[in-house]
Amino acid sequence: MTTMTQGMVSAAQPEAVEAGADVLASGGNAVDAAVAAALVQTAVDPFMCGIAGFGCCHIYMPAGTANAGAPTHTFIDFHGRAPQAVTPGMWEHLIVGETEDGFGFVLRDHINEIGYQSITTPMTLRALDDCLTRHGTRTLASLMPPAIAYCHEGFMVRPHVSAYLNETNTKGRIAHSEHARRIPATAKIYIKPDGSLPTPGDILRNPAMGGTYERIVEAGVDDFYTGAIAQDIARDMAAHDALLTARDLADVTTRSSEPLTGTYRGHTITTNRPPGGGVMLIEMLNILEHFDLTAMGHNSAAYIATVAEAMKIATIDKDNHVGDPAFIDVPLARLTSKEHAAEAAARIKRGEKAHVARLKSGQDESRDTTHVSVVDRHGACVSLTHSLGMPSGVVTEGLGFMYNGCMGVFDPRPGRPGSLAPGKARFSAMCPTIVFKDDQPFFVVGAPGGTYITMGVLQAILNAVDFGMSAAESVAAARICVTSDVIEITNRVRRSVEAALVKDGYEVRRYPLNFAFAGVHAIRIVDGVPDGGADPGRDGMVLTV
Repeated sequence: MTTMTQGMVSAAQPEAVEAGADVLASGGNAVDAAVAAALVQTAVDPFMCGIAGFGCCHIYMPAGTANAGAPTHTFIDFHGRAPQAVTPGMWEHLIVGETEDGFGFVLRDHINEIGYQSITTPMTLRALDDCLTRHGTRTLASLMPPAIAYCHEGFMVRPHVSAYLNETNTKGRIAHSEHARRIPATAKIYIKPDGSLPTPGDILRNPAMGGTYERIVEAGVDDFYTGAIAQDIARDMAAHDALLTARDLADVTTRSSEPLTGTYRGHTITTNRPPGGGVMLIEMLNILEHFDLTAMGHNSAAYIATVAEAMKIATIDKDNHVGDPAFIDVPLARLTSKEHAAEAAARIKRGEKAHVARLKSGQDESRDTTHVSVVDRHGACVSLTHSLGMPSGVVTEGLGFMYNGCMGVFDPRPGRPGSLAPGKARFSAMCPTIVFKDDQPFFVVGAPGGTYITMGVLQAILNAVDFGMSAAESVAAARICVTSDVIEITNRVRRSVEAALVKDGYEVRRYPLNFAFAGVHAIRIVDGVPDGGADPGRDGMVLTV
């Protein structure tokens, strides 16, 4: 068992980090701390996550760790599933286009991204409780008071919360403000009396959600899925022609799985299985292992072009082959094989440029997710990503929490990996990952950011492994993202590099942001000493205990 000098929490919200650190300080383990942080995240980042969301939790507990006994290394997957009322071709006639990153479709009237028909099964509350029951030392009820307090007393609106609500350049998606305005019960919470949106420094209260959390503390999590709260939800869904029903709520269960494992330059990469994005991460690392990235130089034109091609190849494979393995045959062994990667690397070395096919370009998927990374003094590690996918904008009167809007990512065209089917989970790029060195945890990492997630996590790992960066340096270094034929770059990538890429035939899109493309949060462990990084593009921080 690794002896740690201290525990650590990294997340995108200071309030959540404090809650997790307080649990570690009071003797809780990494799972307890991660769940405490996640609950607070639902209260202080309500458009990024919620108890009616979805996600994936990566748990590693060495032998002898509290509530572990034997070594534990597992995932608790809680991907949102299409309601039983779904039919494969029900939206095919409504297609307007596909998002540029291939992670969602724009339909007429935006029926799949806002409103009652955009909702998949709400998984997060059940999953957080399962994490604690199986691997924690605390109860959900004992960890909810900080989140309840933020609901009743309010939280100070941070820049990222305000920036999200005010974003209008969504390239075919509806303006984010509509998620706050369209449903009256939602507008009562998030729109100010003068009709304006919250701005940084405003105090935002949600006593209805606090009341729901108090009901859960009193009656238990089952009340949300089969009890009185479930009845409130089902009545609201039925009254508004939702796809979600009481049966869907009652059927909600999480799924446990072993890590998907790969290797990269002597390190062991452990990440999640489909319908999560870990397969893409392993494939990209396998490809890039064929190149001397260090000799190329970090973010040189050669480096970016090479990484970009690996990103494109993995994206093409994801589009064509990856989905819910309960519904389609995912060729996981081939996609993660060294042989497949060698063939791809050979094409890159020959100068071939991969082409990412899209039904129609020009729209991006909404990136509404959050993450927490935790290590405790005993060496237990948790990487937890959870999300609303896209917020549906729906709040049931009197309940306060917002439902996910995950139906927007399903493919409305039948017969494809991501096509609609009752009970099916959508693909998600989230990939909470732990990198091991010499059989010990070395890098605990994950991110929010839609399809940018795998690309952000990839670059953080490259930064730590190939370039020896600390966790803070790894998540703060300038990033790129490639999920189409366009290389997207932040404003800190040198213009001479951009010019060289354009000269080489690439379309490059520069963003005005210095920090963009996922919000990566990581903890690096060297000789039992952790160092942490919170993405400067978000509002988070790192605390040690």
